[in-house]
Amino acid sequence: MKSYGSMSRDELLSLRQDLEQSYESAKAKGQKLDMSRGKPSASQLDLGMAILDAANSSRPVVSEDGTDCRNYGQPDGLKEARKLMADMIGVPAENVIVGGNSSLSIMYDMVSRSMTHGVMGSTPWCRLDKVRFLCPVPGYDRHFAITEHFGIEMINIPMDMSGPDMSQVEKYVSEDASVKGIWCIPQYSNPQGISYSDETVRRFAALNPAAADFRIYWDNAYVAHHIYEEDQDAILDILGECEKAGHPDMVYEFCSTSKISFAGAGICAVASSQANLDDIRKSLSLQTIGPDKINQLRHVRYFKDLAGIQAHMKKHAASIRPKFQAVLETLEKELSGLEIGTWVKPKGGYFISFAALPGCAKAIISLCKEAGVTLTGAGATYPYKNDPDDSNIRIAPTFPTEEELKQATDLFVLCVKLASIRKLCR
Repeated sequence: MKSYGSMSRDELLSLRQDLEQSYESAKAKGQKLDMSRGKPSASQLDLGMAILDAANSSRPVVSEDGTDCRNYGQPDGLKEARKLMADMIGVPAENVIVGGNSSLSIMYDMVSRSMTHGVMGSTPWCRLDKVRFLCPVPGYDRHFAITEHFGIEMINIPMDMSGPDMSQVEKYVSEDASVKGIWCIPQYSNPQGISYSDETVRRFAALNPAAADFRIYWDNAYVAHHIYEEDQDAILDILGECEKAGHPDMVYEFCSTSKISFAGAGICAVASSQANLDDIRKSLSLQTIGPDKINQLRHVRYFKDLAGIQAHMKKHAASIRPKFQAVLETLEKELSGLEIGTWVKPKGGYFISFAALPGCAKAIISLCKEAGVTLTGAGATYPYKNDPDDSNIRIAPTFPTEEELKQATDLFVLCVKLASIRKLCR
């Protein structure tokens, strides 16, 4: 297929006319499709319906150690729930606190607590002249929204196929005491689906921060979210690597079952050193008299152990794999060789990241929206919603039906072609 860059202006103008006509025809169909968020589909949520029966009135809701889950107590979470979540991310159970349904709420709390009370006795961030966070990009918009909400300055760190640019990370962290944290999604990153290499994880663990209260915010959201049974990524245990490197307190690791059981009714966890967990407990004991232990018990009874989670996630993979394959096949068929975009084939996670020609992402998303397909807003994968190249687009294939996804992807590639050729014809 001839690339757009190799076409003469007359060829481009002729092709543009054809694409404009195709776009008007597509727009006339009046589609209403939403691919803006990485949500599980209804069929995925149906996979776990039996979890609702795992703790009910027909059986005492009592944990293994005799705790009555209807009552107050157990602020760290049920012992068996801590083990389940610890096994999922590969850390000791004693390094885990299990909470409610959202790991994002724990991350918010960690930043908020650091702002108002500091980290393990250090100066509260709100009393400092400047607080900065490193943000691998493209990245997760909700991470960036938290730090922006607290007025924390965010610094872009480019990603490659092994993870964040560690030379930049090391320089900022070692030389600037105002750098207090970095957001990370280490396995199947949002949105690129990149998993950090062993070298990258070890370089994180070996960081020598200028700030004693610097922390790595290690959001291991997709640790169980493989797409292919025969081709899966795995990352090193960051807690263990930090311990070996002599920096046991440098990381907070987060995880949840939000895209494993129910997005609005899962359980979440934070894993860290005992010193960090003790620091968290000081405010946690005031914040809550205990989490939703009935929901934790429900999850433990349903999944039982790590093998149960893995078996359940194979069902999720079977549900979403055709959707990812359909999008990737369409991108390959329609755009390969045109030199107007690149994409990464993820092995897991919830997204496909598309890099359009610089200056085209907003135009592509606008064209899609006008024709009835809603995508994540341009710039959302960067701090302050500012993609300096106006290039990155996050595609979320999981929520639509396969038929809706086919329609949306066909329209997407049409809009990529049209926006690109409009740019080249200027």
